[in-house]
Amino acid sequence: MSLPTTMRHVDLPSFGGPDVMSFTNGPVPQPGAGEILVKVQAAGVNRPDVAQRQGIYPPPKDASPILGLEVAGTVAAVGAGVTDFAVGDQVCGLANGGGYAEFCILPVGQALPFPKGYDAVKAAAVPETFFTVWANLFQMAGLTEGENVLIHGGTSGIGTTAIQLAKAFGATVYTTAGSAEKCEACEKLGATRGINYKSEDFAAVIKEVTGGKGVDVVLDMIGAAYFERNLSCLAKDGCLSIIAFLGGNIAEKVDLRPIMVKRLTVTGSTMRPRTAEEKRAIRDELVAQVWPLLESGSVAPVIHSVLPFDQVVEAHRLMESSSHIGKIVLTLG
Repeated sequence: MSLPTTMRHVDLPSFGGPDVMSFTNGPVPQPGAGEILVKVQAAGVNRPDVAQRQGIYPPPKDASPILGLEVAGTVAAVGAGVTDFAVGDQVCGLANGGGYAEFCILPVGQALPFPKGYDAVKAAAVPETFFTVWANLFQMAGLTEGENVLIHGGTSGIGTTAIQLAKAFGATVYTTAGSAEKCEACEKLGATRGINYKSEDFAAVIKEVTGGKGVDVVLDMIGAAYFERNLSCLAKDGCLSIIAFLGGNIAEKVDLRPIMVKRLTVTGSTMRPRTAEEKRAIRDELVAQVWPLLESGSVAPVIHSVLPFDQVVEAHRLMESSSHIGKIVLTLG
């Protein structure tokens, strides 16, 4: 594949609202040892992209400052020592940055083949949410068959992924969402009960539907605003896994006694700072345990909107509106 020397990409000259993003041309990155260069056909839009644009989620020092954490496309070049992929292969993957561009670098341990039958748009909707859900819900919180889980933000990209995977691995799923329509969408994906957080107290509902026992795991992206109620929802030896702070990161005047009385675990993580080895381990488990589910059709990314690259500002506005159900994907070329 003959490579150009320059590429078009989203520029972020300052932090702020969606309108601060613009387009510019810059050099095509070169893959180093253990890296591949992907000619991007589609890129996912995620909450961390919004946070980086706002100036509250800076990229790691060695990562591209260009927005975008997941891409799908064709391998355009490979770095030294790469044997897993070859030029021309179709891959999707979790980028450390640089996804909103015509070309993007992927560490080989964060790259995956397209699931069989997938195109670039569908493949681009997989990496960020599936890496995040697998790491936090299954590896860290230890959700297993026969347990039950409360998933907040059920119609987000994370939520729609978590509902399906939890259900596929034999868990009973409860979830929160902000409208009757969204609750119904969650139930169609496999949730036993969608809870409208605008008209219902999710903690009271969980107490009722579990006969007072509570759930084994809570997957939370709200943070401080839900912290105390999340603790109240957990059964003995339960785990609260926090992945974002949309409702604040400072929890004040919280009664911590349930953590001791019920022997609870409170954990959490972000994906971007994890080491390459940690991300490769997640990737390997996804290929072994989740790719067969994607290829069989029993689990699939939920895609709300597919927008051309030039409409990246509109994509971010849609993400911030929280009116979507599932993923937002940009297409290039």
